Amino acid sequence: MRGLRREELARLAGVSVEYYTRLEQGRSLNASPVILAAIARAMRLTETERVHLFDLASPLCGKNRCDKLPAQRVHPETQLLLDTLERADIPAAVIGRGTDILAANLMFRALMVGFDTMSARERNLARYVFFDGRARELHCDWDSVASEVTAVLRFSVGRHPEDAALIELTGELCLHSEDFRRIWDDHDVHERVSGIVRFQHPVAGELALTYQLLTLPTDAEQTLLVYTVEPGSPSAAGLQLLAK
Repeated sequence: MRGLRREELARLAGVSVEYYTRLEQGRSLNASPVILAAIARAMRLTETERVHLFDLASPLCGKNRCDKLPAQRVHPETQLLLDTLERADIPAAVIGRGTDILAANLMFRALMVGFDTMSARERNLARYVFFDGRARELHCDWDSVASEVTAVLRFSVGRHPEDAALIELTGELCLHSEDFRRIWDDHDVHERVSGIVRFQHPVAGELALTYQLLTLPTDAEQTLLVYTVEPGSPSAAGLQLLAK
């Protein structure tokens, strides 16, 4: 809960101020799940924020926390799904840890200006939003998109604090983007689920698309990003221009 003093939060959670201070400062890495749940309730955290709290409070080198994370691979069934959505003129992509774009159909590639000129390393939502000037021109609500991408990235970092790729990515963003540093300091964390995003596309013109992020059953850390549009709307006509 924003605005609470440390003493008030400790009282609501039923712990001493000294213990809460050690936990807040990272000096108590084996907090009881019961205590963490009490703190989450006291702070009125969302489910995503609650998961992030548990990730941060767990021992950094506990089970599977210091292992090298394997590269993510898109399953053939998922690729088939992307291709099927392509035939329906629906932009879609698979997003992995740290906002990496693991796979994308042709409609998504056409929507995301400059995608086909990017290297594999550059095909990352955070890098695109903060480092590629075309992203600022493409997104009508760039500030909102940048805040969302940063919050999603912070969630990934909390879950995998020892992942070298995430450490490199956040370090690079902090070093080279003042906007990222400013938003990162807000400490917001969430997972995107759905919403509306507006584009000003050089080919399709102004678009208002609904997005959904669906966790894939083949890998809980991969999500399917799908853009849909109201049939018969100006945005639907715009997508048809991309499909040609």
